Amino acid sequence: AVVSILASIAVGAASPGPSFVFVTRTAIAQSRRDGVAAAIGMGAGGMFYGALGLLGVQAVLAQAEFLYMAMKIAGGLYLLWLAISLWRTASSQIIISSQPNEHSRSLGRSFLLAAATQMSNPKAAIVYGSIFAAFLPALVPFWTFAVLLPAIFVVEAGWYTLVAITFSSERPRKAYLRWKGCFDRIAGVVMGALGVRLLIGAAKS
Repeated sequence: AVVSILASIAVGAASPGPSFVFVTRTAIAQSRRDGVAAAIGMGAGGMFYGALGLLGVQAVLAQAEFLYMAMKIAGGLYLLWLAISLWRTASSQIIISSQPNEHSRSLGRSFLLAAATQMSNPKAAIVYGSIFAAFLPALVPFWTFAVLLPAIFVVEAGWYTLVAITFSSERPRKAYLRWKGCFDRIAGVVMGALGVRLLIGAAKS
């Protein structure tokens, strides 16, 4: 059951979405270390929704429609904010600081923004809960938390670390620096479209 759950989560992690866009741009535009910090943030976000799924919170969200709608609105607004930020800074030059404390703050910011991006989609709680419901018994033993949550972190963070390492190599970085404005605006459009989609879903609810 655990293998089946992790395989399902891995497929979901590998599918394109705001998390993929965020890690890719962070790795290319900032640094490989920032990309890996973002990947760890994605893993932390995955663990958060994994814990919610194991605790059965997805059932609460399915019943409490107003709460689910509020999470959709919050997630949609966050993605729109991220999209506007990308669009506004698309024409700005990248300045990489050589100061150690500045780099530490950059890594922390990359981690926090990545975790927020991962948690901006409340559907993840439903997806995780559905996967657990399909493969786990109704009464989840305590050891499941100890095994599944670290494994979810490894799957999510491992995949996005691979993405970060791939896209932080020299050729993608040079291409990005050359076409930064275009890439950032495309990333902004993708983030914005996903945010609008969440808000429309909330409005329809």
